[in-house]
Formats: sequence, C-alpha cells, structure tokens
Amino acid sequence: MTNMSCLERRFRRTAPTRGGSRNELVTAPVHSRVNGWSLPLHVLQLLAWLMYSFMAIVGFGVYIPLLPPPWNYIAYGVIGTAFVLHLLTHLAAVTIDPADHNVRLRKDYSSPMPVFDKKKQPHVIHNQHCYLCEVDVGPKVKHCGSCNKCIADFDHHCKWLNNCVGRRNYWLFFMTVLSAVFGVLLLVVVILFIFIEHFMNPANLRTAAAFQSVNGNGTWLAFLPLAPVQTSSASLLILAFITVIIALASLLLLCHLLVFHVYLLCKGMSTYEYIVKQRQLQSCRDQGGGATQQTQSEASAQSLGPLDMSIDCDAPLSSRSSIFKYKDKGQMSSGLSGSICSEMEHFPQAADGENHPNYGSKTSTQIIPGEASVSWRPSRVESPQVLQQSSSGRHSQAEGHPIVQSPLGTSIIDTTVVHQQLIH
Repeated sequence: MTNMSCLERRFRRTAPTRGGSRNELVTAPVHSRVNGWSLPLHVLQLLAWLMYSFMAIVGFGVYIPLLPPPWNYIAYGVIGTAFVLHLLTHLAAVTIDPADHNVRLRKDYSSPMPVFDKKKQPHVIHNQHCYLCEVDVGPKVKHCGSCNKCIADFDHHCKWLNNCVGRRNYWLFFMTVLSAVFGVLLLVVVILFIFIEHFMNPANLRTAAAFQSVNGNGTWLAFLPLAPVQTSSASLLILAFITVIIALASLLLLCHLLVFHVYLLCKGMSTYEYIVKQRQLQSCRDQGGGATQQTQSEASAQSLGPLDMSIDCDAPLSSRSSIFKYKDKGQMSSGLSGSICSEMEHFPQAADGENHPNYGSKTSTQIIPGEASVSWRPSRVESPQVLQQSSSGRHSQAEGHPIVQSPLGTSIIDTTVVHQQLIH
C-alpha cells in the first residue's frame, strides 16, 4: 500500500526550490527578437567585437606603421579594406531582420509570443502555417527557438552575430567570415615580418621621421605617425607574440567555418539541411551496427553446437512422468529451462491433461546413425505394457546401457548414443 501524505515537503512547496517566492511562479512573457542587437547580448558576440577592436588597434597602431615604404601604404590599403569590409558586413548581418516576409508584415515584436500546445498541433509549423507567428510561411522557413520567429530560408542561428542567418543576410554573413579570414591572415604576415626583421635588420623598421629624435636602438615608437608613444623592444616583441597566438586561434575557427560554408554552397545545402542529413546517416549507422551485432551473436550461438547438459521440464509439462533428460554433468540454469518450458505450455492441451505439440498429420521421425529410426506420435500415449515390451526388446540389443524415455513419453532412446552424438 502506497503511503501518500499531503504534509510532505514536495507537496507543501508553493514556490521554486531555487530563488525567492516573490515573482518566480509567474513565467515572464517571451517576446520575439528583432535582430542581433536585441537583448540579451550573447557573450560570443561581445567577444567577437573585442577581438576585432584588438586586431585593428594593434595592427594599424603598432605594426603596420613600422613597415618601410611603400609596403606600409600597401598594407594600409589592402588590410584596411579587409577590416572595413568586415565591419560593414558584420554590422549589416547583425542589424537585418531575417524573418519571413509575412512575419515582418504582421509581426508585432512588442506583443508576447503565444504558448505552443503540442496537444492541439503536432509541430510549430504545420502545412506551411506557423501556429506561433500565426502566419503562412514558405517551404524552407523554420521557426528559430532563440529568436522566437520564423526565418526565411533558415540556415542556422549564429551566436557570434547573435542573430539568425537566412535568406536576407546569408551573403552578408559569408562576406563577414571571408573578410575576417583575409584581414587576419595578412596581419599575421605583417607581424611575422616585423618580428624577424627586428633581429635581422632593425634599421628597415626605423625609417619614420619620428625615430630621428629617439636616442638608442632599444627604444621603439607605437601609434605612428599621429601620436607616437615610446615603448621598449621587449614590449614590442611580447605584444607581437600574443597577437600572433590570438590571430592563429581566430584563423583556425574562421577557416573551418569558411571551408564548411564553401562546401555547403557547392552541395547546394544549408547548415540546417546538412545537420538533419548527418543525423539521419548516424541513425542508419546505429541501426545497422545493432543489426550486425545481433547477427554476429546469432552466428556465434549457432557455432557453439549442442550443449552437454540436461533440461528438466517435468513440472511445467505435467504432473505425470514426462522426462526429458540427457546424461548430465549438472543441470542447466533455471532461466533457460523455464523459457523452454514456458514456450511448450502454449501448445494445445490434450484430453488426458498432457501438453502435446501439434506437428500436423504426418509423423515426425528422428534418425540416429547406427540405430533404427524412432517415430514420435504425440497424439497417442503408449500404455505401460507396450513400454515394458519395448524396453525389454531394447535391453536385448544393448545390454547394460541405460535407457531414457523421449520428451513426449512415446519412445525409448539410448542415452549413450545421444551422448556420443552430442559430443561429436
């Protein structure tokens, strides 16, 4: 009997376990996000802007001005173009609302989203109608759970942009990644050149007019030519090492993302479609692996051959003398015996109370090499006199050998021959 008490702690709780009990019981309404500037901002979005600011300040304020002319002007033009392009495309990709056209026409972002009820509808979007946005949408539209709205030609939700990537801003996102890879790679080349040239020929890096007023080769200038700031040689090299490490880590992520999207463009797929396809393939591989393992286990079970052990089905078959025993070295586990006996219980029961399998109208015959064929007739139980006569006849042929009754109590089987067959 189950004890239930309304005084238990889990029944008396009227507020969440964590937090206070002032306003947590009422869930705050969920609104749709307009774009990447909608609160809350993601930590990766802030990290992306921090990395961009660091690279721009270090590159254009410290290292590019140290290049000898005309390489410094070329670096300003090429790397500057990459950084400006990245800034513009990044801002545009974050600012654009990637929602579907019908959503943008009828969406009121100030109103809270309705709560989706799975009991009424199986999916958020069903028959090209979104039951949360309450509009008809296109065939490739997906409802983003992070933005709480339907995105046209949904690709993925980018945490670095804090915005969804879809039809309206996909190419802006792609140019953002491409310009970042190009700009950071060129900046690494410039810093490595300055690092090597600092030891090989530092005079090539001190061609600016401001260096004429600096005493000693151990003093360097940063933020040339507008606001020269003196710094040491060690500080310049340590900053270069830190910048290269951060830039290489950024390149590893950016190149991976760029190559992945180039692959998707060649395949004509979106990120969402690729993920769905990979999950389907993984599911098929898991099912195939399970089927292969099952086939191997069945093959190993068949390769074991007959087992030299006894199976006792006396109790489940009947209360009479129905015996199914071999020359045993110990009884088999009760689990296997019980399973076999439970299977045999499903056979139809005869009028005399015995359970006999119904094999059809023909008589099943078991052939044992070196012995006469033995016929099993489960529909008829032999009388004790017939069994005694058969036993005496068998005793005359094989003197001294133990005999055993068949599983259905219909014939006599020589256990020595059976045991030899099981061994071989």
